[in-house]
Amino acid sequence: MVGSVWAALGLSLTCISALSLISPAWYQTTTFSFGVFTYCSWPQGDRWNQSCGNFRSLNNIPDFAWKVSAVMLLGGWLLLAFNAILLLSWALAPKRLCPRRGSGPIPGMQAAAAIATIVGLLVFPVSLASPFAKEACLASSVYCSGQCQLGWGYVTAILNAVLASLLPMIMRPHVTEVQQRTIIFSSDTASIILVPERSK
Repeated sequence: MVGSVWAALGLSLTCISALSLISPAWYQTTTFSFGVFTYCSWPQGDRWNQSCGNFRSLNNIPDFAWKVSAVMLLGGWLLLAFNAILLLSWALAPKRLCPRRGSGPIPGMQAAAAIATIVGLLVFPVSLASPFAKEACLASSVYCSGQCQLGWGYVTAILNAVLASLLPMIMRPHVTEVQQRTIIFSSDTASIILVPERSK
């Protein structure tokens, strides 16, 4: 049961991260929006008539900081996806194959994905100084969006990074070693249970 919950959380974080990566709504004006890999434009007052494009390779991305951000965000997404696949296989595997189902197969992978995503999110606003962003946002500079406003894609990516960084802390079992005794913190009773060490 616990494995299924972690697998569902891992899969949902991966899907949300993918959605924010392909979203063109990271920064937007009244007639233009752009994200890490896509951009869209439309006539004034007619958002339903959009024409969109994408950056097909790193060479097409207009700024070095933008490229670094794209690599970090894509790397974080790949780690999230790989972790989600491992969590899913761990949850679906028969119990006899995985007798110890502590905190998942690789708890550090989720943290690495969160760190890569956070670095990518912090680097991306540096690309607002690029000629592409200056033309779209008028008078934008590093960490200053000019006429552009934050869009839902960037906000979703930030929330996803926060959730991805909190998940490893929630998944970690609460066991501490103190004076040769294992102390297990029970969240159900909010009390400490002392377990004497057994000699083998």
